[in-house]
Amino acid sequence: ANLAAGIEVELTGAQPVPLAELRRAALLASAAGIGKTRRLAHLLLELEVLRRDGRRIVLTNGCFDVIHAGHVAYLKEAKQQGDVLVVGINADESVRALKGPERPIFNEAERLEVLAELESIDYLVVFGEETAADLIEAIRPDVYVKGGDYHPEAITEHPLLERLGIDVRILAHRPGLGSTAIIDRLRTP
Repeated sequence: ANLAAGIEVELTGAQPVPLAELRRAALLASAAGIGKTRRLAHLLLELEVLRRDGRRIVLTNGCFDVIHAGHVAYLKEAKQQGDVLVVGINADESVRALKGPERPIFNEAERLEVLAELESIDYLVVFGEETAADLIEAIRPDVYVKGGDYHPEAITEHPLLERLGIDVRILAHRPGLGSTAIIDRLRTP
């Protein structure tokens, strides 16, 4: 009732509250205080509301195993590309498929916990595929961001991004600060 009343006062004249609006308001109210991590279906509904308010959605993704200063700087810069930063995190299984059987160093829950503490990130979502194609297709961000160690044409999802008309931005690369390089340095006696 309170949600419906809150929506009603925003409508012109006496009108019934559309059920879709009531569902969206209930969804956003239920999300209050639950942190940054979302299931994809829930995230999509929240992003729909933000888009209606004119907010630009930025998406980036990665393994984010052994989070370091390069990640922090990259995510701060990614946030500056729009209003809302969504970070897709590879699930443990996809990290193993991409990086090898000894990875990830930090499991999914640990990586999410650390990333959730970064101010630059608005939402976190886990995806199990080896590429972000399905995530991009579902979210359809205004801007897709990758680090400077990528070239737009070399991004696996480039044809999809081009087809959807998504603005792709490649941010500056900080040499020597990759997770794999850090892990290799730690393993070398």
